Amino acid sequence: MAYLARRPDTYPMRLLLLPITLCGIVAAAYHFVWTPPELNVYNWGQCLLAAVTIAKSLEYSLNEEGMLKVGETRPGAMKGKGKVVTNGNVVAHRGLKFLPSGIYDAIELMHTLRGLQWKFGQGAYVPKSIRPQEKSAFLRATSVSFIQNFLLVDVLESTIKLFPGVGSPTGGTMFYPFLSPFFRYSVATLIHMLTGSAILAGFGMVYDLITLIAVGCLDGSPASWPPVTDNPWGADSMHQLWSKHWHQLLRQTFLVLGGYPGKWLAGDLGLLFGTFIASGLFHECAMYSMGRGYDHTAPIFFAMQGPVLILERVWRKVTGRRVGGWPGRLWVYSILFLAAQPMGEIISTIRPPDIYLHSLVNAWHRRGLGGGMVIPPFLSPTRIILLPIVRRYMYIELQR
Repeated sequence: MAYLARRPDTYPMRLLLLPITLCGIVAAAYHFVWTPPELNVYNWGQCLLAAVTIAKSLEYSLNEEGMLKVGETRPGAMKGKGKVVTNGNVVAHRGLKFLPSGIYDAIELMHTLRGLQWKFGQGAYVPKSIRPQEKSAFLRATSVSFIQNFLLVDVLESTIKLFPGVGSPTGGTMFYPFLSPFFRYSVATLIHMLTGSAILAGFGMVYDLITLIAVGCLDGSPASWPPVTDNPWGADSMHQLWSKHWHQLLRQTFLVLGGYPGKWLAGDLGLLFGTFIASGLFHECAMYSMGRGYDHTAPIFFAMQGPVLILERVWRKVTGRRVGGWPGRLWVYSILFLAAQPMGEIISTIRPPDIYLHSLVNAWHRRGLGGGMVIPPFLSPTRIILLPIVRRYMYIELQR
């Protein structure tokens, strides 16, 4: 499909291939499953990949003109003097020169998410690279970053697995009902922060590994691999968080699955709400593949981001100032820690535990996210070295 999207006059063929392509993706993702409990989380991962692939297939087949690079009038035909243009600060680079251009374009199109040289990527924020652009220095800096992220993911994953229930492949709530309200929410907030930090470090670790392969083994350019995130903890408005600080890897996926249909139905407002609704369904429909039921928390949380961004726009209209500074950062943290982890659960002390309101992160942990294997135990310095030392020290202290 990607190859045809770069060939002229293939629109009818792409439309004919779409149904069988979509059926094949869904069948492969939901029919073939990881059965070991500790690998159940991989079912979530492969269904997330399936959703991305479905969005790409829809875009390749329904876009009549095909998939164009920036500055092209039709696939392979540049307008004007034919100068290659890119998005952001990226420098155009053609690697694997032994491949025919049509094959190379198809491979690049299949794997690109931010569309750094593609028309669909226009408007996406691309962080400026902070690493040296000389190849050997870039590879050294990326290797150091990979090791740092690997060790951080290892420590965070190992720590999360120490919490009863939450660290089990079968899952469990992070709101322990036997604790007093203060300690219950303190522990839940700690787990919440550990999980968010592990996800961010995981993004960095995987992106660094792919960057090392692309630049070190496949003749990629360092300039083609800008940072994947831009300090999410430093965002001082939700608009800044979602449009710049958070990764933009799934921007086009959410636009195709929800934003563009929403705009067709309700203009710019539909674009906004459709994008975030697609994001919520993207996360939850993939989580459903773990066989632990369906939970509306993720779709509700992400759908809430539409009204949140509208409130920020209203604030700017009324006051003439953008949301920002330390009040803006406090606003962002309140959304991430109070909306994603509802503090209204404190009234659970007078209600049965089985009807707790569930937070976004808790909804994931109840279905075994925290118990999934990310770093294999035989590759984990924390579980091989650090935890045994800590256990030994605690045993000695308790014997005194």
